[in-house]
Amino acid sequence: MTVLCVRFQLPPESEAALPGLLGLLEEFTPVVEALPPDGALADLRGAERYFGRSAVELASVIRVRALALHGVDCVIGAGPGPMLARVALRDARPGVTCAVPEDAVPEFLADRPVAALPGVGTATSRTLCEYGLDTLGRVAAAPLSTLQRLIGARAGRELHEKAAGVDRGRVVPNGVSRSLATERPFPLDELDPDRHRRALLSAAGELGARLRALDKVCGTLTLTVRYADRTATTRTRTLREPTAHSAALTRTAYGMYEALGLQRARVRALVLRAESLAPAEQASHQLTFDPVDEKVRRVEEAADRVRAKFGPGAVIPGALAA
Repeated sequence: MTVLCVRFQLPPESEAALPGLLGLLEEFTPVVEALPPDGALADLRGAERYFGRSAVELASVIRVRALALHGVDCVIGAGPGPMLARVALRDARPGVTCAVPEDAVPEFLADRPVAALPGVGTATSRTLCEYGLDTLGRVAAAPLSTLQRLIGARAGRELHEKAAGVDRGRVVPNGVSRSLATERPFPLDELDPDRHRRALLSAAGELGARLRALDKVCGTLTLTVRYADRTATTRTRTLREPTAHSAALTRTAYGMYEALGLQRARVRALVLRAESLAPAEQASHQLTFDPVDEKVRRVEEAADRVRAKFGPGAVIPGALAA
C-alpha cells in the first residue's frame, strides 16, 4: 500500500478545520492532495521507508492523532494508487482501514458495481448495465472494442484499464482553495426531489449574497450530496463566466443535481461550495438584454441593500417571488 484516501468526519460547522487536518497528514508526507470539503489523498511511499511502517500502520497513527489533536474521527482506504484507495474507502469504517491487496487487485474489484470507480457517473453506469456490464469484473472481461462502441474510444480504454486494476493516477499536492460553503441538512432523511431543489435554491441564494457582500465572484461550483448511509457524492462544474448572481448559481446547482439522476435517494444533507473566488471588479458580465434577468439583478441589489441595513435575515416583499 502506498496511498491513503482519508475522509474526516467533520460536523457541518467544522469544515474550516480541514487545513489543520491536512497539516497533520503533511507531518508524514509532503505529497498531500486536498479533496474538499472533508477529504484528502496522501502518498506514503517515502513515509513507509522513513518510518519503517506500512501505510496501513501509519493510517492507524493518523487516526489516533486526528482524534487526540482535533477531536475528529476519520475513515481511511489504502491502495497501491489513488483510484484504488478511493475504491477501498467505500468499505472503510471508523477504526478499521480498508486496504486493497496489492497481489489481488482484480479479485478485489471484480464483484463491485461499475459506479464504484471514481469518475463513472450515473449515465455511464446506466449504459453499461443495460448491456449486462454491471460489475467491474465483467467490464474487465469485455472486449475493449465493445466498451469503446458503448462509451467512446478514450473513455472505454480508460474504463477497461481501471476495471482490470490499472491505476495510472497520482497524488498532486495542493492546498484547500479559497472558497465559501453552505450546508442544508434535513431534519429527517429526505427523499422528495422538490425539497432537495428548495434546499439548493436557498443555498445558492445564500452563497450569492455572501459573495456579493465580499465583492467576490466564483468560477466553480461544487455540490456534495450526503446520504443516510454516510456516503456522499460530489460534483464540480465550471461556470460559463465567474459570477455572484444567485440565479446563475441556482441554475448550475440544479443542473448538477439533475445529472446525478437520484431516484428515491435518502439524502441527509446538501452542501454547496463556491470556489475559484476572484475580485468582482475583475469579472466580466455578458449582456443578455433579457428584461427578466435584469429585473432579477435589480431585485438582488435591493435585497442586498436591505440586508446590509437591517441584517442578513431581512427580506423585501416580492424578492423571493422574483
